[in-house]
Amino acid sequence: MSDESRNLDRIQRWMQTVICWPSGVEAGIASEEAQSKIPLQSSELDTVITASSQLTSQERLGIYANAYYARLLECLSEEYPALVCAMGKTAFGAFSMEFLQEYPSTSYTLCELGAHFPQFLKETKPATEDGEVNWTDFLIEIAWLERVYSEVFDGPGIERETVLSAETLNSIAPEVWPELRLKMAPCFRLLEFQFPVHEYISNARQGNSPTIPEQQITYLAITRRNFIVRRESISQSEYFLLSKLEQGLKVGDAITQFAESGLMEPDELDVNLHQWFRHWMASGFFIDVCDS
Repeated sequence: MSDESRNLDRIQRWMQTVICWPSGVEAGIASEEAQSKIPLQSSELDTVITASSQLTSQERLGIYANAYYARLLECLSEEYPALVCAMGKTAFGAFSMEFLQEYPSTSYTLCELGAHFPQFLKETKPATEDGEVNWTDFLIEIAWLERVYSEVFDGPGIERETVLSAETLNSIAPEVWPELRLKMAPCFRLLEFQFPVHEYISNARQGNSPTIPEQQITYLAITRRNFIVRRESISQSEYFLLSKLEQGLKVGDAITQFAESGLMEPDELDVNLHQWFRHWMASGFFIDVCDS
């Protein structure tokens, strides 16, 4: 590699560091990372980036830095459209800029850019008395669910898997059934919320202006079929049993714990279990069974 190409590579890496520096171009120039590539003071910037007839060297770099962060804000807005709707564009933009200072982009893919956004909102949540659920919790839950949608969409699915069918289960001897464990689909998610955020998100993504819903405990089962993320609201009883199966309990142990929970009368148990498992199979919640 020639000296010229080495110099170009060094300048490109220095420029990337400066432009992407979370606290701005001037701080980026002074950073240890940038100084390790090209050591210089701000007053010497024009030795690397020449000024134009109308802009200083730092102003020219600032154009690229502003464009970089504008693109990141655009990506966050695309991943969290319902959160933008709930917060408003101005507030969302302000929170996003604070987020990017705390959690700057470090991945080669923008799919990971907003991964910590729900956590950031939780970390910056104003203190409340006695764990009171409020407007901020609603925003956090919107962000949480929208992020789950992204992860399920981009993550592994069952499109090329052979899912567990009712026919397969029917072929298993009744005495063996309680000792089995069910393997959940890799795209399966089981979630509990304080608000029906799934309804708000659906309305917002359809271009409506939904009102803030009343607090209501909501249980969701989320998966992906045919490359489409699908979610459904489930009962507390379904959530309880599915959570035990997801934890890896044997089917018999999970059903025993469910029966002991008092969530359902014994005479309803058999009928509901049959209906639930038939629906869960059809929805692709499980991909396999194992006996250990």
